[in-house]
Amino acid sequence: MSIRLRLTLWYSAVLGVTVIAFCIAVYVLVSFILSTGEKRDMESLADQIEQEIGVRVGWSFFYGPRVVPQFPALDEFRYSGYFLQMVDADGRVWQKNINGQLPLPANVEDGEPVTKPMYMERKIGGNTVLIYNRPMLLPNTDNYVGLLQVATTIDDLEQTLSYLRTVLTVTALAAIALASTLGWFLARKALKPIELVIGAADRIGEAEDLSHRIEYGGPQDEIGRLTSTINGMLSRIQTAYGELEDAVRAQRRFVSDASHELRTPLTTIRGNVELLEKMWRRWREAGALRGVDGEQADIAMESVRDIAGEAERMSRLVNDMLMLARADAGHKMRMERLELGPLVAEVARKATHLPRAADWVVGDLSALRGVSVVGDADALRQLLFIFIENAFKYTPSGEVELSAVPSEEGDRVGLRIRDTGIGMEKEHVPRIFERFYRIDPSRGETSGTGLGLSIARWIIDQHDGSIEVLTRPGGGTSFLVWLRTEPAPPELP
Repeated sequence: MSIRLRLTLWYSAVLGVTVIAFCIAVYVLVSFILSTGEKRDMESLADQIEQEIGVRVGWSFFYGPRVVPQFPALDEFRYSGYFLQMVDADGRVWQKNINGQLPLPANVEDGEPVTKPMYMERKIGGNTVLIYNRPMLLPNTDNYVGLLQVATTIDDLEQTLSYLRTVLTVTALAAIALASTLGWFLARKALKPIELVIGAADRIGEAEDLSHRIEYGGPQDEIGRLTSTINGMLSRIQTAYGELEDAVRAQRRFVSDASHELRTPLTTIRGNVELLEKMWRRWREAGALRGVDGEQADIAMESVRDIAGEAERMSRLVNDMLMLARADAGHKMRMERLELGPLVAEVARKATHLPRAADWVVGDLSALRGVSVVGDADALRQLLFIFIENAFKYTPSGEVELSAVPSEEGDRVGLRIRDTGIGMEKEHVPRIFERFYRIDPSRGETSGTGLGLSIARWIIDQHDGSIEVLTRPGGGTSFLVWLRTEPAPPELP
């Protein structure tokens, strides 16, 4: 969810709660004012009627003279929309200004007087009627003489409140919709500079040109400060990247120059050592070493052989470093269409003569029959020799096998180099293609520079291939190199 949408939703939610609360408050206030005004008018009418109550002295056969209340005629109080009804203490209707009869409170119907004023709502003929019940007392006494009922229909009031509810609901929804739309527009306008910053940063990343800067002409607010910070960071990154690139370039140039410079003296050393070894053999065969201590002669010859071995190892290291320096410099191989079967067969034949302690097995290569790839023949030979020599190196006994594996899709072919050697732990697999990385248990036990697999990885990447590694300690290792195949060219008619 984008920041723009989150801001709009939060703003709409807050505004919605505020508008709803305001509408409820308005509705409750208007309802209270209207109902209170209606009740006030009813109470005022009841007060006026109560003030007109008179008293006269009557005569009873059993009780003699007694006070009898005189009520005004209710027809004299013809208030538009109000219904009046007088009920005596026994619940009988004395007077009324309506054709029907108003409902009585439950206590009056049960013969109990109403002790205090009260309101009640009733449905009469489909109309809602509000009835005000006022107990009537004799003037200047507390004698209950009857009940005055003032009633009026409140359908108009309820209809007015219904209209008000409708108006408030529509107004609230419209306000929320309008505010959400406006909030979305404002959020988009407020966040547009950030989108410009993101777009400029993406363009800088795609072009890989750190010299570009983000252009911003707005005020120096949060976004302005963010833009300035990013531009400053780009300047520092550009400076650091330039220094790093210069250092890497100098390192590559040094490695390349050193490799070139070291190849000549190493070649000279190896040639002189080989010459010394040949001369030593001739002198021994000719008997020219008579009088020389035999043990010292053997020690001297062993030293010469050590020099030859170290010179050969250094030559391999220099050649590997020179190749990696070319790879870092962006050296591109000469790609051409070539038959993979004859090339692998040639490598398998030459691998027989490599120094080894394990048996060399050439497995099923039928998957290479008629298969062509686009690649560099010398690089592919070197790739296979790297894996084969590596397998021989870490297989003191057992076998090393070269085989071919077809893919299910048919657009690739796999070359598997499997050995039954010492294997390795799984955590080492992701790092074996790093330069100069060698697994600690094998360090010093087997010769090597730690660059062979790095070169192999570079060759695989140059051929748009991939590699799979299966290994377990003591169970050997299997390298499976996948190369893309080329379809056979169409036959000419």
